[in-house]
Amino acid sequence: MSDEERNLGEFDYHGVALDTIFDDYAEMHDSSPVGHSSKYGGFWYIAKSEDIFAAEQDPETWSVGPSMLLPAFGTDMPLIPIDIDPPTHGPFRKLLLPMFTPMAIGKLEPGMHETAIELSDQVKAAFHENDVVDVSALFARPYPTIIFSRLAGYAEEDWPMFDQWIDDIIYERTKSPEKATAAGDDLIAYMDRLIKANRDGTASGGIMGELVKAEVDGRPLTHDELLSYGYLLFLAGLDTTAWAIRSSIWYLAQDAQAQQFLRDNLEAIPDATEEFLRTLSPVQAMARTALKDTVVNGQQIKAGERAVLVFGAGNRDPEVYENPNDIDIRRENNRHLAFGGGIHRCLGSNLGRKEVNISLEHFLKTIPPFELAEEEPWHGVGTLRLRLREES
Repeated sequence: MSDEERNLGEFDYHGVALDTIFDDYAEMHDSSPVGHSSKYGGFWYIAKSEDIFAAEQDPETWSVGPSMLLPAFGTDMPLIPIDIDPPTHGPFRKLLLPMFTPMAIGKLEPGMHETAIELSDQVKAAFHENDVVDVSALFARPYPTIIFSRLAGYAEEDWPMFDQWIDDIIYERTKSPEKATAAGDDLIAYMDRLIKANRDGTASGGIMGELVKAEVDGRPLTHDELLSYGYLLFLAGLDTTAWAIRSSIWYLAQDAQAQQFLRDNLEAIPDATEEFLRTLSPVQAMARTALKDTVVNGQQIKAGERAVLVFGAGNRDPEVYENPNDIDIRRENNRHLAFGGGIHRCLGSNLGRKEVNISLEHFLKTIPPFELAEEEPWHGVGTLRLRLREES
């Protein structure tokens, strides 16, 4: 298929473009590992795993400003720490590290199991009353919302409004920027109230409570810095894991053999999770800005030009992975880019992995063999309507 047929000159990685994006990746690896798209003001895309890893390790050439997100998440403020460069970046990231260590996440594990069991039981009960059940609404979305809200210190009674903010800020921003901005304003107002409540002792603490007490370079965080932290943590903590859980179940609903293998071998779920993250990653790309003229895979990129590191393409690089487009839940040595790399590698990777592993374990333990009730996209956090398979 030619570049013109794939129309890589208008390459996009949001919305309905994700329906056929794996075909785009195949074309990139075949003939166009670096190219230019006219979308979102114009950007270069970088598709090879080696080139992406190199850029991630080179903050002197590649800045995350004005935002790692293209387009931005409904706000003009840089999101700390992903939208700031060294040397400023380091101290701000360091504040969060103790809150996301394996030991810190381990303390949440009993509650993670309890919540997964509770939600799985609710899905099972729904199947007793209905032939078709939306497991995205009942399981994939609420699970990380509940878990991360406990970690961050969000009040339980506030959870129901979070999904709408996620939808408007993340999934509407390319179609309706004004809706994303309005939801972003609501989220900022919420974080403002949460920060004030933590300062006067009426909130429940969590990450936001720790940040209110934290210092960077010997001074307290400013109110705007706290808002920025809160905004990013909310979006990253709720959406990406919901996507990962939903897409994993989406795949298993279509591969009865893989589904049964994991039912029979629950200890294999972590390897399967890594493969789902590689092939169906919630984060398909992140943006950079060239700080100086540079050359990537023979293509000159000038200072000031925007570039997108296409993690999803890097994760399907045939020079790195055997049969890169196959989802092989037994794949070993699975080094992928689902969490990025370098100094901006995802802080929540330990938590995200644990959430996917535990949620899949209890879903498969509780729910009988299932399949898609109708065709659904692999991406996003929209509906995932399942039915139970008829016994043969």
